[in-house]
Amino acid sequence: MEEVGKSRKPRAGRNLTAAIVSSVVLGALVLLSLFTIKWLFAVLVIVCLVIAVHEFTQTFAISGIRLARAPLYVGAALIPASAYIWGTTAQLVTTGAIVLIIFMWRIRRGYAGFVRDVTASSFIITYLPFMAGFLMLTLAAGDGPQRVLVFILLTISNDIGGYTAGVLFGRHSIAPSISPKKSWEGAAGSLVLQVAVGAASFIWLLDAPWWEGIIVGAIMMVTATAGDFIESAIKRDLGVKDMGTMLPGHGGVMDRLDSLIPNAFTSWALFTLFLGSGLS
Repeated sequence: MEEVGKSRKPRAGRNLTAAIVSSVVLGALVLLSLFTIKWLFAVLVIVCLVIAVHEFTQTFAISGIRLARAPLYVGAALIPASAYIWGTTAQLVTTGAIVLIIFMWRIRRGYAGFVRDVTASSFIITYLPFMAGFLMLTLAAGDGPQRVLVFILLTISNDIGGYTAGVLFGRHSIAPSISPKKSWEGAAGSLVLQVAVGAASFIWLLDAPWWEGIIVGAIMMVTATAGDFIESAIKRDLGVKDMGTMLPGHGGVMDRLDSLIPNAFTSWALFTLFLGSGLS
């Protein structure tokens, strides 16, 4: 969801051409992995998570927060992998084990800053790998690639609908102290596009009733927008504009995962509710 109307131009400092090229390349990699050998998509997700964890360790260090890097890198790989291979119980057990390891890992440095560092590290492990594990549960379903594609289409629709409506009609900011360019008009645009995409994708991709797609689209609009604000709040609190520079025109990998992370859980929960687990 984007752009209060008085700023009728792309995000300041963004290279729109580079952003489009990056998006096309990422989209091609996602589709290629998703509809060839689907575990390759899981590998792609894990690679993105490891990079995102690295971006967090670098950014948090600016504020004097020392994350437990080794356990976080291991968790970024093991938690989603265990979810994909063995399911929900393995995801929970692996997450709990990594959190305990974080506590023990950090105690080596003494007590100064202990609560601050383990709290931040535990936040990262639950915010990234644990939440991404739900996307792996979605992928593991018999129609997993189709479900993941719907998840992606709905999340992208939030950005496209919000940006378009925000640029054309945006006047009233939702939370100007956190993200001044996100408007209520943009939120309306996100909602309209997401319910439309939800209805269409449920009919054509999931062979499910259109009204279920409308419900899923509306709910995922809320969680995707919340993800945008969460990421903005994190960056403002840490005093940075972007989490990294790896993706031209976008910033870091984490800057592209903001709305995807909460929607990974939300989509899994809603797909399971309406479509079943999809597991044989």
